[in-house]
Amino acid sequence: MDKDSVVITGVGAISPNGIGRENFYNAIINGKNGISEIDSFDTSDYPTHKGGEVKNFNPEKYIKKMSACKLGRASQLAVSATYMALEDSSLDYQKINPKRIGVVMGTTLGEMEEMEKMTRIKHKEGIDAVPANFFGRYPCHLIPNNISMEFNFKGPSVMIPTACAAGNYAIGYAADLLKARKVDVMIAGGADPMSQLAFTGFNRLLTVAKNKCSPFSRNREGMMVSEGAGILILERYEDACKRGADIYARFQGYGIGCDAFDMTTPSPDGEGGVRTIEMAVKRSGISLKDIGYINAHGTGTKANDKIETIIIKKVFKDDAYRIPVSSIKSMLGHTMGAASALEAITCALVLKNGIIPPTINYEEPDEECDLDYVPNKAREITGLKYVLSNAFAFGGNNCSIILAKI
Repeated sequence: MDKDSVVITGVGAISPNGIGRENFYNAIINGKNGISEIDSFDTSDYPTHKGGEVKNFNPEKYIKKMSACKLGRASQLAVSATYMALEDSSLDYQKINPKRIGVVMGTTLGEMEEMEKMTRIKHKEGIDAVPANFFGRYPCHLIPNNISMEFNFKGPSVMIPTACAAGNYAIGYAADLLKARKVDVMIAGGADPMSQLAFTGFNRLLTVAKNKCSPFSRNREGMMVSEGAGILILERYEDACKRGADIYARFQGYGIGCDAFDMTTPSPDGEGGVRTIEMAVKRSGISLKDIGYINAHGTGTKANDKIETIIIKKVFKDDAYRIPVSSIKSMLGHTMGAASALEAITCALVLKNGIIPPTINYEEPDEECDLDYVPNKAREITGLKYVLSNAFAFGGNNCSIILAKI
């Protein structure tokens, strides 16, 4: 393996069905549903009432240097997941030049929950009741900044707000920085809090399911608004080997592109997604036949699942029916900017452990969605070398990544 290859040496996951790598992994392999009644705001005026909230999360358990109560929810999730990932990696980061450690994060709405709090206070009590420190809590660039400040990382600190593909964008950019030797370690991933704005918007688009998320099933009703954070520690293979790191997977390559079609609906012919996957495969230097598993974007909406199936069949042709495809959004809901980061962690764990998570809530085959979606039960797989993870976001912001087994 090339010494400059980028590898994943640590992961941190905070999701509605599990906090921490082990809890998260056991939950997705066992098909645990993380959807529940929403507690963080009143949903009585909405047609739906469920989502994916992270329950029993105490940021003060993880955050040590900064004051957890002064951080927005997304930053709390992101900083806490970074602690988990660093511990998992066994990286003694304090012995590394802090200028050589960078952070790149993805998000959909950033610290929107803070803006929502400010709006409620202003509406109920007037502008003078709004605390001055709110201004320093909601801009989305604060999420990577807060990670950097908590750990004294002085390398690049970047936010990529390309909605639910942002985690993949962040991982790809982090890998580029490592390959260019601009840094020695990168913290990459995504985070988003439960947002009333997002919940309102998706309900108005009539894309939220009432009870469960059922990707690719004929009776699917839509997606579930959710929250979470996923963090990956990325290093060059040479450096990871020198310190004896336990490596999950190699980052093989990525592809990015834009549908340039519509803000909320993917291009009906799937052209943007097709181009993105083909670019990822080409840049990875592998064959389409090398892909042994696809972690789908798989939101559970009628349009997304149909068009993602079209995309996979256009790219892989007859081989599309050979490849297992599954969506962990069936269990987590849509964690927005954290989605593709948590899915990248899932892919790394699939490569490490040889078990594919299921698409739960799959009840009825759909003639328009006719691939192998690993329905309802996890599946062991042998000989797996490469996995593909798709993220197709609002605005047609598409990013697919490929990870490889070590």
